[in-house]
Amino acid sequence: MATTKVTTDVIDMSGNAGGLTWVKGTAAQQPSGTVGDLRENTETNRTEIYTDQTGSSEWRNLKESTLSFLVDFLVVAGGGGGSFDDAGGAGAGGLRTSFGADSGGGAFAESAKSLTTGAAYNVEVGAGGTGGTTSPTNGSQSLFDDITSNGGGAGDQSTSQSGGSGSGGSGNAATAEPGGAGTPNQGFAGGVGFPRTPPSTGNEGGGGGGGAGALGNDATASTGGDGGAGLEVNIIGGTGNFYAGGGGGGGRTTGGTGGTGGGGAGTAASNAGNGSDGKGGGGGTAGANSGSYSGGNGGAGIVILRYPDGYTLAASVGLGTGVLNGTVSGGTDKYTTLTSGTGTVTFS
Repeated sequence: MATTKVTTDVIDMSGNAGGLTWVKGTAAQQPSGTVGDLRENTETNRTEIYTDQTGSSEWRNLKESTLSFLVDFLVVAGGGGGSFDDAGGAGAGGLRTSFGADSGGGAFAESAKSLTTGAAYNVEVGAGGTGGTTSPTNGSQSLFDDITSNGGGAGDQSTSQSGGSGSGGSGNAATAEPGGAGTPNQGFAGGVGFPRTPPSTGNEGGGGGGGAGALGNDATASTGGDGGAGLEVNIIGGTGNFYAGGGGGGGRTTGGTGGTGGGGAGTAASNAGNGSDGKGGGGGTAGANSGSYSGGNGGAGIVILRYPDGYTLAASVGLGTGVLNGTVSGGTDKYTTLTSGTGTVTFS
């Protein structure tokens, strides 16, 4: 095809307030080109120039000082630690996300964040709370820029704990104890504990810890409540990716199961299960009033970012990464999983 040349005094667009439409197409449709040619790449949404800057003629992205683009996020805090003696299961870490239809606690998904290349954005990945026989601890918060999720409530022997998701109510109370509250838009409350009723009948059970997707279940007689289900967030592609399940409550005869999405199992006369790391699951609680059995630790949280494949993420020292700039399953976006620590991320 012949090239038509025109001089600048032939075409006058100074009175046009619109934009100039470039030739565009996919990377596979790139022509051989002549140095100085411009086109729009419809896969990367970047303007390309044909140049011999490197000594070999090729298509390269046109240099821009900063670019704005949208990033989807999943921010899950650490789950709470479980206890023993028929206490409630620990609550899952709070969950906030912009991907899909729903976020934690029954909220609608949030808006994706508009970021720019070259800027540094703060990230913190919360650790799970410590389980044990006394003084279990809440999980730690996770954050990405201005998005913060609260740690899950610990499964306490005497008083239920609030958090991103709340712990279950204890079965050690004289009356039915409600579960701890979840944080709005992050997680649900824990289930109600089944009280020991004087004279003792042996019916003591802790309520299940709350999850990001559902309330913790109530205890029934001597059986601990199941942990509340986590929320399915398929930000990395595929299906069945659940996060932030609540821990199972301890029971005198039977412990509650852990909630889908990393919740630790409650038990009767054995050590309870840990919440899953990278899921923010709540720790399970052990039954039987014996210091021989320990509650499970809460699972560490996670921060996952999903962004157009024309961009690359760099994480600072101090941040642990699982997958760095991986390709989303079944798609063309990239994603990065940040699994521990505190630091910053930048995009180029």
